[in-house]
Amino acid sequence: MTLSSLPGTRQVTRVVGEQLAPRIGDLKHNTRLIGDAVRRALSDRADLVVLPELATSGYVFADAGEARRTAIRADDPFFAGLRDLLAGTDAVVVLGFCEDGGQVLYNSAAVVDASGVRAVYRKTHLWDRETLFFAPGDRMAPVVTTAHGRVGVLICYDLEFPEMPRRLAVAGADLIAVPTNWPLESHPAGERPAEIIQAQAAARANGLHIVCADRAGTERGQRWTEGTAIINQYGWITAATAAPDAADVQDGASSAEQRIVADIFPHLSRDKTLSPHNDLLADRRTDLYAQESPLL
Repeated sequence: MTLSSLPGTRQVTRVVGEQLAPRIGDLKHNTRLIGDAVRRALSDRADLVVLPELATSGYVFADAGEARRTAIRADDPFFAGLRDLLAGTDAVVVLGFCEDGGQVLYNSAAVVDASGVRAVYRKTHLWDRETLFFAPGDRMAPVVTTAHGRVGVLICYDLEFPEMPRRLAVAGADLIAVPTNWPLESHPAGERPAEIIQAQAAARANGLHIVCADRAGTERGQRWTEGTAIINQYGWITAATAAPDAADVQDGASSAEQRIVADIFPHLSRDKTLSPHNDLLADRRTDLYAQESPLL
């Protein structure tokens, strides 16, 4: 089967990563911000739009009550409005949101197209103070079949566990969308942030594309890496936002918001051939991996 004959798919996918600066606890503002970003991406003929982690709520909550006041369910009218924005297109949006799970809250990501919410993934690896507000998800991340290939979903810290992108690659993902909020940390001059290096390694190790949509600005004193990036199946960066400058960025400021656009070929990820004698997934020694390593 040739690439062009794959049913219900396109060869070229235009990916847009929107690096937004939502306001903590301001659901109305943030949903409007998301809607504007999606309209902008659609006007640029986007096929896949990836937005940050907890884009509807902000991240640095003062307490659990503040988190709950911004929590929504997958059947919230916001998602119906997003579905309507996508009507008449085959575009897909992946975004993070604070999910009302009844007795508990989840740090979740939704995959939305013109038919509505296709999947919700609840972050399974919680970072730092997230454990004060959220329950960890108890289901493996999904792979969603779309008009633009098979899209896997992870959230931020999930990507630091090699088992997660590997499981999605084995499940057939062509691309992994990663809404994220990466806190800004120091790194050596001339080097990329460690989170970006890790994403590149995951893309290369699994032979698939990875799209990370990070936060912009400063929130309650917390600055962000602003590491939005599109990485190809070889681990190389196709597009990335500029690093933060030294100037202070005020809470909710839009000056640091950036976007990246790249045309990629997600289905090339399905060819895991490395050489005439090697295949990235077929070469795995699964007969050994369950064995205990001898401590000598």
